[in-house]
Amino acid sequence: MSNDIRIKKGLDIKLKGEAEKTIETAVVSNFYSIRPEDFHGIIPKLIAKEGAKLKAGETVFYNKDNEDMKFVSPVAGEVVEVERGARRRIMSIKIQANKTQDAVDHGKFDLESSDAEKIKAHLLASGCWPFIKQRPYDVIAKPNNTPKGIFISGYASAPLAADLDFTLTGKEAELQAAVTALGKLTDGDVHVSVGKNSSSPLTSLNGVKTHRVSGPHPSGNVGTLINKVDPINKGEIVWTVNAQDLIIIGELLLTGKFNPERIVALAGSAVEKPRYFKTKMCSEVATIIYDKGIAKENHVRVISGNVLTGREVKPDGFLGYYSNLITIIPEGDDYELFGWNKPVFDKVSTTRALTFSWLQPNKKYALDTNTNGEHRAFVVTGNYEEVFPLDIYPMQILKACMYQDLDEMEALGMYEVAPEDFALTEFICISKQPHQKIIREGLDLMIKEIG
Repeated sequence: MSNDIRIKKGLDIKLKGEAEKTIETAVVSNFYSIRPEDFHGIIPKLIAKEGAKLKAGETVFYNKDNEDMKFVSPVAGEVVEVERGARRRIMSIKIQANKTQDAVDHGKFDLESSDAEKIKAHLLASGCWPFIKQRPYDVIAKPNNTPKGIFISGYASAPLAADLDFTLTGKEAELQAAVTALGKLTDGDVHVSVGKNSSSPLTSLNGVKTHRVSGPHPSGNVGTLINKVDPINKGEIVWTVNAQDLIIIGELLLTGKFNPERIVALAGSAVEKPRYFKTKMCSEVATIIYDKGIAKENHVRVISGNVLTGREVKPDGFLGYYSNLITIIPEGDDYELFGWNKPVFDKVSTTRALTFSWLQPNKKYALDTNTNGEHRAFVVTGNYEEVFPLDIYPMQILKACMYQDLDEMEALGMYEVAPEDFALTEFICISKQPHQKIIREGLDLMIKEIG
């Protein structure tokens, strides 16, 4: 049985370059890079130093605050470089893959006879625990906590996002094993969202509560699902897992091996032939974007993730640990003469002042990275509320973060939000304020002061 959730507030940004539903195997990457910055709030304690030989699934570093929390190598190979920044902070660990791959074998896991503590210990030791995040604070979950519920979004509504109905097909056994294990880690329910008319494998899982979601973005955000199903109050904790990461967890439980394989969508208006690739997490981006002359032009921005929340990477960079999408769009570093006072037909806007996107609701756009303005003081327009479906005042909570009023942040619902929930308000902000950065800094302040 499913429950329907209909979202009215939001904004669908229709972009050109949606990935065609065909899967190709990417060129095998010679190098892989694990970046600790992908795991916000984690202080890495390095085990595998330069020259270390590793098997796939073998520990590279662990969390300094919890030595049981392991972060493992996606491939068998040799650590060839440890890049450090200021104060010797570890920026990345680069691994050169072996020609032949062997993996650590943790053994098939007996789910039926195992309790929560055994499952936690197994996921921690195998390197699968980082796939489980918690709210409040949007960080990797603390294993000693018990969440009131676990939430999984199987509906991707972000611009050009990978179609999860397509990428999860054929992985029913792994998905079922993962949600069965997760169900033993909570006193509440495992909540899964899918599209309104979805035929996703997630709809046939046992032991979950399915919610059919419809409406504009951010209807697919897990934060929207949490807010509409079981909002977080002070002292409560929920956990979240990305849908594709369930496959890695499930395969580990069924086979005993950590298999970081991903189906990654290559999309964007600057892509010659948008489609899906089978690759591994942390692999070289070049193995996908330069295959068969995909990129249309050189002056582009490559993004690991979607255009609203993703991270810019260089063409010789690496796929993010959690990413299942590479977006390539034109670099917007040119300026239009008198662009501020002439009618605009090729940009998306929630206002009708000189912008006519509202006349063509189904038109797809080839947007670039130009912000069409510069950073300035907040202007109160009331537009944020039009694209923000959570029962929270977005302007007020942003300002509370900026002047660091912890009591006001708590009262306004800070425990419930993550930076991605403010991606749309940042997109439409005429003041060009970095909303996601403001929310992240506010959450970090709460971690420091409240814990």
